[in-house]
Amino acid sequence: MRSTNKKIEDEGMLDMDIRKVSVQQIDVSDKTYSVNFVPDLQKLRTSIEEVGLIQPVLLRKKRDQYQIICGFRRISVMEDLGKSEIESRVFEEKERDAFQFFSLSLHENLTTRGFNAVEKAIALDKLIHRFQIDPAAVIKTYLPFFSLEPNEKILNTYLSLAQMEDEIKTYVLKEEVSRSNIRRLSTLTPDNRMAVLSLVSALKLGENRLREILTFLEEISRRNQCKEKDIVQRSEIQAVLSQKELTPSQKTERIKKVLTDLRYPKLNQLEKAFEKKRKDLNLPSSISFHHPPFFEGKRLKIEFQFETTEEYRTVLKSLSSLPDKKEFEEMIQSV
Repeated sequence: MRSTNKKIEDEGMLDMDIRKVSVQQIDVSDKTYSVNFVPDLQKLRTSIEEVGLIQPVLLRKKRDQYQIICGFRRISVMEDLGKSEIESRVFEEKERDAFQFFSLSLHENLTTRGFNAVEKAIALDKLIHRFQIDPAAVIKTYLPFFSLEPNEKILNTYLSLAQMEDEIKTYVLKEEVSRSNIRRLSTLTPDNRMAVLSLVSALKLGENRLREILTFLEEISRRNQCKEKDIVQRSEIQAVLSQKELTPSQKTERIKKVLTDLRYPKLNQLEKAFEKKRKDLNLPSSISFHHPPFFEGKRLKIEFQFETTEEYRTVLKSLSSLPDKKEFEEMIQSV
């Protein structure tokens, strides 16, 4: 895959005759050399409608049909536009081997449009599993080709993405999911992964929040020896998701609270006990009590608000009466 080889390939194709091939003779079901995923064909369609096909497709003569080497999108648009023929450069069936045709397809696509993350994953998967290229060679040669760092962890991340469900792949592209979160998704079974998708896609999470939610689900699953999909399907979580009046951000905060309670049940019990004692104090709404984060420490914090001198006196009066209340003493002893 050195640049000199690419130059020779390009020059060889430039010498090839361009012919018109019947669209009906092209086997569009043969995806041997395709790495397309969720192609946006509108721009291409507009271009073809306005100026015609600029770049001929690459085909391989195969018996009485033609196999697509490069040009799946262009052929799809031409077929959709009702075109009966398409300009093509045609290779003979045994002119090159299958891997050489795939390499040619990758070079051509990289030149004309580039690859999204899922397409890189599909290409790497085909290199290893369909064309039996040694993983070490793929790491050394093809990861840099796709502008990826040449190491085994990156390769395995993309190989795992290639095996995921199309809905997950679409989510990865739409939300620009990081490699670290792709790896977290890859540890899930298909059923659990799809259940998790139903949760995270409804919340429109950023990278940090997604990592947080996935980590919570993993830890709860391991701690309680249950499946992630069982956690997602809990009534508390489904109740939050069904509340249409809540924004995605509000839903995220409430679900995070549910997951926190599930992950730290003892902390949840302490929170509830502390809240009950706080309510038993019967303080004005302008006064709030706070325990130490995660109940680590002994210091309580009191905050209050006021607008007038009279409100200030009321707050002080309420605070001055606290030492006489047994609930206050219990609250101090509980932390």
